[in-house]
Amino acid sequence: MADRSRTVIYAALAGNLLVALTKFAAAAWTGSAAMMSEGVHSLVDTGDGALLLYGLRRSARRPDPEHPLGHGRELYFWSFIVSLLIVAIGAGVALLEGLLRILYPNPLTDPFVNYVVIGLSFVFEGASWWIAFKELRRTKGPRGYIEAVLESKDPPKFIILLEDTAALIGLLIALSGTLAAAYFDNPLFDGVASVAIGALLGATATLLARESKHLLIGEGAHPALTQSILRIAQEEPGVAHAHGALTVHLAPRQIVAALSIEFTDQMTAPQIEKAVESIEARIHSAHPEVVMLFVKPQTGHTFSAAREWRLGARAHG
Repeated sequence: MADRSRTVIYAALAGNLLVALTKFAAAAWTGSAAMMSEGVHSLVDTGDGALLLYGLRRSARRPDPEHPLGHGRELYFWSFIVSLLIVAIGAGVALLEGLLRILYPNPLTDPFVNYVVIGLSFVFEGASWWIAFKELRRTKGPRGYIEAVLESKDPPKFIILLEDTAALIGLLIALSGTLAAAYFDNPLFDGVASVAIGALLGATATLLARESKHLLIGEGAHPALTQSILRIAQEEPGVAHAHGALTVHLAPRQIVAALSIEFTDQMTAPQIEKAVESIEARIHSAHPEVVMLFVKPQTGHTFSAAREWRLGARAHG
């Protein structure tokens, strides 16, 4: 899974770097604000890819005494930083450049260069987008594409896909601004296109920040995995009832789970210990992503009281 995430990021890095250099050259030649905004956008996307790779490497470190649950959430932290950079640099520069061009319009020089660059950029960005889209399609299962993005626990995949989608839309906006500015001989349209690109980046970053924040705080595993854990526990001899399970993602393939189980009255302490070991082994075998499992023997009444307390505390929190 990590290798696939890296493949998506490497493809985006290569495409974004080539595109950024091409766009900056075109912006310098034509004086286009929209093309300058697109160049900054691609440069930010390149830096974002590097940060995601750094987050992947940091999140793979083994647990230590100071971090007994490992470093998995480093990936979520750097994903959140990426979304902030898109707003602070990408959207900010695009809005500023566009407003300056609206206030102090300068005619475009040789807009044909912009058309060529936009066409080449669409090819590079499109190739990166297609790789990210194929990976999402491979892993989404029966879910819709939007649902798969919103429920994904793997930030590099949905961040790269959304960034590339915004990049392709931004290119169409830049093309429209350049065409209108050249046709009407009015650079105002170029400035408006840059502002529109800034708004697009701001909206994309807001969505990315929202999803990354939820993961950073701690999202539970998919309900199907939780039900599978409970079913495995319920099948263990000596288990009267598996009441429930709390799960949280530390990383895309790192989950911590806590099980509430009621054992039969005939079970002795050594038998309960052996049953717990068996449950842990079977769950780890069926779901290797469950890197840590806690089993708490308790009655149904105690479990219900604890759940009501949690819900009450959340309502008053």
